[in-house]
Amino acid sequence: MKNTDKRIFPALTVMIVTCLLLFSGCISMFERTGQVLDGSAFAERRISSYSSQNMEITKVQNRDGEHSVIITLNQFPAISLRGTLPDGQNLFFLTAMYYLCGNEHGWNEWRLDISAAGNLELGDETAVLTIHSGIETVQISAGRIHRFDTRITGDEALTSLRNRQERILSLSEWMLKQHAPQGLSQRFFDRHWKPILFPEIVSARRQPVNWRQQGDIWARAEDIRWNISYTERVFPEELQEVRNSGTLLRDWEEALSWIYLKYGWENIGVLLSAENILQRTR
Repeated sequence: MKNTDKRIFPALTVMIVTCLLLFSGCISMFERTGQVLDGSAFAERRISSYSSQNMEITKVQNRDGEHSVIITLNQFPAISLRGTLPDGQNLFFLTAMYYLCGNEHGWNEWRLDISAAGNLELGDETAVLTIHSGIETVQISAGRIHRFDTRITGDEALTSLRNRQERILSLSEWMLKQHAPQGLSQRFFDRHWKPILFPEIVSARRQPVNWRQQGDIWARAEDIRWNISYTERVFPEELQEVRNSGTLLRDWEEALSWIYLKYGWENIGVLLSAENILQRTR
């Protein structure tokens, strides 16, 4: 292989994978995306699958013969939940949540350690799932960031992902206090919130009424002139510098599905706490 080919191939690979992620949205099964990137997906094989209008459950087996289950939710295709195989009394535990979603610059992926207990019955024709306890989140324990042909791993990636997690938590907590509509799809979630968060970059017809006033102070960051007076009028103190620096916009552009996930976190709990009956498809 020529030296030029060696330089071009990594960048080309990133472009191809990123395009696939963007084209497909956020792929529903982590083992078909993030794990494929490093080859670990091929260490597991599907044993059986069950699906309903809201979710899919897959029983998998790794090379050591160990079984586990993976749950994906149709409303949140960027994540998958991994749990233990149910015991003789159908008791099982959720242990981790995986996230992977692409953006125009690359993609983010992480593993969040979680804890929850429930019942899962995997039958010949149907599966029945109910989570009895709320999902307790611990922390992001692993992750990778891909920006163009740069791959960030290890402690550097963990620090960046955990910092973004804290910013997203602060943002979603503020959003939920604004009496905004619930149950939005991610597309309409974006359409509702983007003009409020970033009126500087949306069309005039979508900007909030009276968002700019006489005497407002402006400052440039990330090649955008931000109305910092609007920031002070609308946003809590912990989000003001995040918005004025352009960091909030980067979070929105690179991790919209992550923000949408945190905003709709209670919906996940409500869905999983109900009795979910799924039909076997494999």
